[in-house]
Amino acid sequence: MKTIAELEEYLSKPSLELIEQIGALEGDILILGVGGKMGPTLAKMAKRAIDSAGVEKRVIGVSRFSTGFLKQELEDFGIETITMDLLDEGAIDALPNVKNIIYMAGNKFGTHGNEHLTWAMNAYLPGRVAEKFKDSRIVVFSSGNVYPLTKVGSTNCSEETAPKPIGEYAQSCLARERVFTYFSYKNETPILIYRLNYAIDLRYGVLLEIAKHVHEGNPIDLTMGSVNVIWQGDANDYALRSLLHCESPPKTLNITGPETISVRWLANEFGTHFNNNPRFINEEQPTALLNNASKAHKLFGYPKVTLNEMIELVADWVRADGETLNKPTHFQEREGVF
Repeated sequence: MKTIAELEEYLSKPSLELIEQIGALEGDILILGVGGKMGPTLAKMAKRAIDSAGVEKRVIGVSRFSTGFLKQELEDFGIETITMDLLDEGAIDALPNVKNIIYMAGNKFGTHGNEHLTWAMNAYLPGRVAEKFKDSRIVVFSSGNVYPLTKVGSTNCSEETAPKPIGEYAQSCLARERVFTYFSYKNETPILIYRLNYAIDLRYGVLLEIAKHVHEGNPIDLTMGSVNVIWQGDANDYALRSLLHCESPPKTLNITGPETISVRWLANEFGTHFNNNPRFINEEQPTALLNNASKAHKLFGYPKVTLNEMIELVADWVRADGETLNKPTHFQEREGVF
């Protein structure tokens, strides 16, 4: 892959399972927060799956669309767009009533020093959305950050693990889940809580950050010594297929890859690709933010893009000086300050 167009074509390619299942899904699809890192390729995947299934179904994306050419890009792809700040008074009431909602709106980066906006986006807005779309199915994007750090080498955090969020961002993510859950009980709205970490694109993500450090000779912090990752295309596929698994009370799914991956091992793998010896600082701690997604894998199958494929793709992208989004994951953060 050498261009953004090639990358986005690969990221938005629907699986055969998605094509079959989206054909059986009743109603249109509304994506709230389509302008984020994953939203554009998720919207395109939905549209491609609908077209391949030969059914009539609208895909509508809502965002502020404050920068770039994304709005036109999505419309050229056949996706309807609505320009809106969801926090504006009366904005949500003006949205069309749609049967299937993918809720991706939220705030993470810049939480420190701007906590009030993070709580408004992550805890206040969900209640307004849940009331508006009480007769819809809603897939709610959340985060694996709601879990505590867990011992490396354990079974990792499953959906049965009690949340113990560290820091205000993670606390606000749990608040988002609790607010949607309240309205699911109140209105019998079918909901699926989608706890994701960490999605990988060639333009951002844990692998890119480690690869760039190795390539540029910068030291890699080993304090958070292990991670989970999943290819963004697989995560998008799971999210769209999750519309058929919404329940009341809400169903919760961890979404990530099957491996617990050593950061040191990743750096050494990239070192092999770049013929460069990685530099390290600090030592691995006995705990890390690690999730067990075996329930999702049983439901949807294992991710189609493997870890070794992701490593090779990222290494090639970095070597070619491919475009990046400059949106660090802060996966090394252990105190919850984002």
